[in-house]
Amino acid sequence: MSLTIAFVTETFPPEVNGVAMTVGRLVSGLRQRGHRVSVIRPRQGAGDAGGVHELAVPGLPLPGYPGLRFGLPAGGRLTRQWRQQRPDLVHVVTEGPLGWSAVSVARRLGIPVTSGFHTNFDRYSVHYGVGWMRPAVAAYLRALHRRTRATMVPTAALAATLAGEGLTGVRVVGRGVDSALYDPARRCAGRRAAWGVVGDGLACLYVGRLAAEKNLALVEKAFAAIQAGQPAAKMIWVGDGPLAGKLASDHPDHHFAGTRLGEDLAAHYASADLFLFPSLSETYGNVVAEAMASGLPVAAFRSAAAAELIVDGINGRLMAPGDEVAFVAGALAMAGDRQALAAQAAAARQTMLSRDWGAVISTFETVIGDAMRA
Repeated sequence: MSLTIAFVTETFPPEVNGVAMTVGRLVSGLRQRGHRVSVIRPRQGAGDAGGVHELAVPGLPLPGYPGLRFGLPAGGRLTRQWRQQRPDLVHVVTEGPLGWSAVSVARRLGIPVTSGFHTNFDRYSVHYGVGWMRPAVAAYLRALHRRTRATMVPTAALAATLAGEGLTGVRVVGRGVDSALYDPARRCAGRRAAWGVVGDGLACLYVGRLAAEKNLALVEKAFAAIQAGQPAAKMIWVGDGPLAGKLASDHPDHHFAGTRLGEDLAAHYASADLFLFPSLSETYGNVVAEAMASGLPVAAFRSAAAAELIVDGINGRLMAPGDEVAFVAGALAMAGDRQALAAQAAAARQTMLSRDWGAVISTFETVIGDAMRA
């Protein structure tokens, strides 16, 4: 059955982050299946009037996240829009003021509304000097999701956590990965040479936002330990953020590639040898799936996507969350055994071949169908 669905989100392509990528995939996948999908989002810049089937509303810069905006409440605008063109369902992706107003309008008009839990904003508050607000932020997030018929999450572990906090209607939808784009075949000797990697020298990679909540000091520490034993090893950083300048200043011998997209990003993954990802703030972590699909073994904490995708010692390494000594030791062990690293690379690729977006779209359709019948 073809449905009319309104997505309300603070972030959407061409913005570069995991939530924008996920929402873009969901929207395009649903449209390909014949659903009529509109997107309500904040304006991304001066003169942004929105694209086809998009409504761009006023917003403000998100503190600590230059380039991203949160949407202001738009109750009146949404009420008029949805009275004229009533959707079958409203899906609220992010929990800002725009999302809250969308939930309120949908409930008032009797439109079924679902939500997504994509970002641990309460955890992020600790890294931006407002940790005292964490209980209030967590309470706000839970209050919003309790007002929706279903809350979609990427992992079973997160579903269990939220259910344990008393949130009902939590459903696991998962995340997919484009294994045709992220492919070991994109490995490029020329790119490795541009990084300064000589021959079969070790290239360590981090991809993601260069920000405090990503625990990047542990990437620095792990690579320093690796480089002490392998002086020719190189560290490559892909991404941008508030710590970019300091990292580049502290490590002039590292390679900073900035933001990379599409095939260019895929080639960066495939051309590296070891992915260092010590974040503990993720609800999922798309970069872990992208790295593994690219045949790039990941060293990570047992959390979010890594906990679901990595089998320790088989297709990567998992360490107990927060055990920094174990993380450094695990990364060192991976870097020091290239034969085992190659075996993990092949196994990582195999793990991701069945994780396609088609299955995720089907699960999303099931969840919204159940919500509409509730």
